[in-house]
Amino acid sequence: MPPTIEPDEQTVQRYRAVESLSERLTTPCGHGHMVWRRWGSGPRTIVLQHGGHGTWSHWFRNIPALAERYTVLAADLPGCGESDNPPEPYDGHSLADIVVAGLDRLVDSSSPPMHLVGFSFGGVLGGPVAARLGQKLASLTLVGSAGLGLPRPERHGMKSWRRLTDNTEILSAHRQNLGVLMFANPSTIDDMSLYLQNRNTRACRLRSTNVSRTSILRDSLMDISAGLNGIWGERDIVVEGYLKNAEKLLRGMHPELAFEAIPDAGHWVAYEAADRFNATLLKMLSARET
Repeated sequence: MPPTIEPDEQTVQRYRAVESLSERLTTPCGHGHMVWRRWGSGPRTIVLQHGGHGTWSHWFRNIPALAERYTVLAADLPGCGESDNPPEPYDGHSLADIVVAGLDRLVDSSSPPMHLVGFSFGGVLGGPVAARLGQKLASLTLVGSAGLGLPRPERHGMKSWRRLTDNTEILSAHRQNLGVLMFANPSTIDDMSLYLQNRNTRACRLRSTNVSRTSILRDSLMDISAGLNGIWGERDIVVEGYLKNAEKLLRGMHPELAFEAIPDAGHWVAYEAADRFNATLLKMLSARET
């Protein structure tokens, strides 16, 4: 196991400042627990599902803005972060069952229909979760999601860090991987994003790629009664050359689709272009509440 990297104190304090405002909650996950964090006290709940190899902190730059209006429930999905592993064998449907069972415990049935926002793998899993929630859900917002059965461009330049022993080399690998996959502009990779990447990838045991490479999201779309939104970074490498095709596919199944491609942003659009993302998401959610 690579050595633990000690980040600068200011970065740690910023992380803890957001985390400390949350309430830590657990629901069943196999023989263990799925961990959630809750911020805010709005009448309507917004559920945040992170991307592959992530945790709740994929939404680090979004939670404060969302918690001003909503009760925010951010998951550590099964096998990620502090959540225990799901029972084997697992797939997108069995993972969705765990998430929905947790939401049934955490969100009062008399509350207004909730919003679900899924980033990347969290959006893939958002399909079967949204289908199961039915009328309990006001909207599903996909953020840079795969699972649509579209071609996946090859990604070159990713670097393995797990066998590295030098802290400088490990951080360099994380920076390179963020620049290849997550960010459109490497200059926007900051100390916090490196800290989150190092922390989150170390804690991940889930083989999310096996689910993301399926068409489970597309297959679930016709079973979703909630309004559908999509937010992508215009320079998202995961759909490079296929962004228009993704929008067309989604709109073909949900003609009411609200779709926004944020310029000069990559896959982790919610972090790289947080202010624009937050404004876009809040506008989309408000439109689903009228």
